[in-house]
Amino acid sequence: MISAMMLAVIGVGLLAGVLGAILGLGGGVVVVPALEFVLPRFGHDITIGQAVAVSQIGVLAVGLSGAAAYLQQGLVRARTGYLLSPYTIVGGAAGSFLGLVLPAKIVATVFALLLLYSAYNLLRGLKRVEVEREPSRLVPPAMTFAGVMSGLLGIGGGTVQVPVLNLLQGMPIRQAIATSTFIMGLTAVGNALVYQAGGLLDVKLAAGVALGVLLGAKAGASLQSRIPAAQLKLFFSLLLIFTAGQLLWKYWGNA
Repeated sequence: MISAMMLAVIGVGLLAGVLGAILGLGGGVVVVPALEFVLPRFGHDITIGQAVAVSQIGVLAVGLSGAAAYLQQGLVRARTGYLLSPYTIVGGAAGSFLGLVLPAKIVATVFALLLLYSAYNLLRGLKRVEVEREPSRLVPPAMTFAGVMSGLLGIGGGTVQVPVLNLLQGMPIRQAIATSTFIMGLTAVGNALVYQAGGLLDVKLAAGVALGVLLGAKAGASLQSRIPAAQLKLFFSLLLIFTAGQLLWKYWGNA
């Protein structure tokens, strides 16, 4: 018999999978704050570090399931993904080590600021024409930074990768989302191993989240093609702003 708490965890994963596959952000912006707010209602306290560790498994599940669907649709720029993934993998390992040693308040604040910055970048680019552009030389360091943030915050890196691929790499938004999903799966493997070695990964919670994510990601990938690009960017930005506000209130509201 599955407990009410595990059903809630699977539900978090389901929502994260749908939104993660639609928006190319790994679902971590849902999983990390949702676990922190939901689990205490069931008498199960969890730190942001533990939530980030569990989220890495959710990111891996989104990457595997979502990328498979996008590959079938022909949206993934596989060559670009393979060329850029070493930057995110190295950055992810560094970020994961930071996640083991930094105080929770700092991690949460960095998370919130990153979300707000990513939302600003996407809103600024809402009216840009969806045509190919020459890649910027800033792409490699930006993708390394995305890897660091994925390891530190458990967000898959999509909150940085999607704007980088769209605005700096010159890739249309749908292909940027699909390629980001492909890259994040590769990055999450190393991140999860670091958190497992650090003793923060709750395997039972991670399994529940992964189950929900796998179910949700397949549905999300099919829904993504039906939503206009401008609406995708706007919805993504509003989600990031809402999540940032939640985190800042939790860690600074009573300061």
